[in-house]
Amino acid sequence: MKNKKYSPVGKNVFLVSFLAGTLIFIGFLLTQSDFLFILGFYYVVAAAMINMIVLLYELLEFLTDIAEHKASGNSVFLLLLNIPVVIIYLLILLNIYLS
Repeated sequence: MKNKKYSPVGKNVFLVSFLAGTLIFIGFLLTQSDFLFILGFYYVVAAAMINMIVLLYELLEFLTDIAEHKASGNSVFLLLLNIPVVIIYLLILLNIYLS
């Protein structure tokens, strides 16, 4: 099996977004702090905008660069993985607040 190539920008944005969001989420689950809830909300908004910009950049790079489009295409997939993670976290938060 081959190692998958990712563009450095896409991979780093994915990792930072995922790890920071997960840390805020786990911190909130452990403390039930209103501050972390509000911080998490603003973080999701900011991370969504940044991820969207990088996603569009990677997608344009994938569509225009014929020679090396695998790394950009793989990075697009990585960035799209953040969407279901956010949905799962939001469903867990809604379940906590509605019960």
